[in-house]
Amino acid sequence: MKNITVGFAFCGSFCTLKQSVAALEKLAKEDVKIKPIMSQIVYTTDTRFGKAEDWISRVEEICGEKIIHEISAAEPIGPKNLLDVIVVCPCTGNTISKIALGITDTPVTMAVKAHLRNNKPVVLGIATNDALGATAKNLGLLHNTKNIYFVPYGQDDPYSKNNSLISDFSLLTETVEAALGGTQLQPVVF
Repeated sequence: MKNITVGFAFCGSFCTLKQSVAALEKLAKEDVKIKPIMSQIVYTTDTRFGKAEDWISRVEEICGEKIIHEISAAEPIGPKNLLDVIVVCPCTGNTISKIALGITDTPVTMAVKAHLRNNKPVVLGIATNDALGATAKNLGLLHNTKNIYFVPYGQDDPYSKNNSLISDFSLLTETVEAALGGTQLQPVVF
């Protein structure tokens, strides 16, 4: 993965931001350049899982770059061919559905759309309580979409949250490496 540029996008699964940042830190130890991207919700919302300004500060410190957090700033990713791969971690059910249906109303979905025009890999680290509910059909569409790869995932709490799925974020770096080679890391479902 030497000398590649990775877009790393965060969506609003706030309870998994700590795990996502840990995955970002692991990826940053590789010889890669990372351009951070955040949805408006993550960029502006304080929750019981942390303050927005603290997440912003930590991510910018790890990446050494300012976060892309506006749609207009994400759009040039495609035309300027800025990335080799884009990661969305955590990727919510909302974002899964928007990507599957071509909706580009957030910086993250615009970044993915813009990047896909260059036929390069998109890696999704899913974290959603609705993956096996209304989001399931869109998750299925993405499994059959060219250049979309998944960090391996499974049910995190099948008895209390039976529709919930979460990726094993510790496998993100390996998933990115495989995706850059055109391969889905297996098994994709654990």
